[in-house]
Amino acid sequence: MSDNDVLLHRDGPFTTITMNRPRRRNALSRDFLLALTEAFRETGGTDARGVVLAANGPVFSAGHDFADMAGASHTDVRDLLQVCTELMRTIQSVPQVVVARVHGLATAAGCQLVASCDLAVAAESAGFAAPGGKGGWFCHTPLVAIAHNIGRKRAAEMALTGEVFDAKTATDWGLINYAVPDDDLDKATQDLLQRATQGSPRSKALGKQAMYAQLDRPEQDAYTYAIEVMAASSQTPEAQEGMKAFLEKRPPNWPA
Repeated sequence: MSDNDVLLHRDGPFTTITMNRPRRRNALSRDFLLALTEAFRETGGTDARGVVLAANGPVFSAGHDFADMAGASHTDVRDLLQVCTELMRTIQSVPQVVVARVHGLATAAGCQLVASCDLAVAAESAGFAAPGGKGGWFCHTPLVAIAHNIGRKRAAEMALTGEVFDAKTATDWGLINYAVPDDDLDKATQDLLQRATQGSPRSKALGKQAMYAQLDRPEQDAYTYAIEVMAASSQTPEAQEGMKAFLEKRPPNWPA
């Protein structure tokens, strides 16, 4: 893998992480997954407010790189899938808001990547698929993230048919936030990121962490957890400043 397969670019408060393996359709080889994970960890340790996950080339990501997997042992494939899962979890664990900027096709683990980002904007020409259902290897792990976004019946349709679904359908189903004209993709991505990163960065980071922690809990357990987190966070300087600013009808001054 080339040192230029993952590009990082900081522009003011935002960092863009770009997948740059166009000749391999941004296929997620083991080394590429590790490099992406490291890029998110590195960015997560900075003072960036938000992150865009983008891609170069005609395809956002074609999913796993079969060159890594064909003929691999059971143990090696399990390890690779664990490496992939670690990337998805890292995206959701970094304190910044992560927005996927999707063009072209996002298939299998590439679709899983979109589903794992906090938010997603896609060009109207983009397509999404879990194609294993019409092949010889079902999209088991991609379906975890996809199903958590779109629900059982729609996930089953994607997984069992293996068909490509367009960006409008992906929006209607909740896989992405917006489908926009291709020429507006950059502007729409930046607009969503700007809106999603307003407010206190530390409060936002805690909120993101707590949101993912409660999503898969039964409702009663989720409320129990959320009550404790919200009560504790009410004592932070950010929360107190936000309340005082509201009561005093002035803009908040967030602690550094």
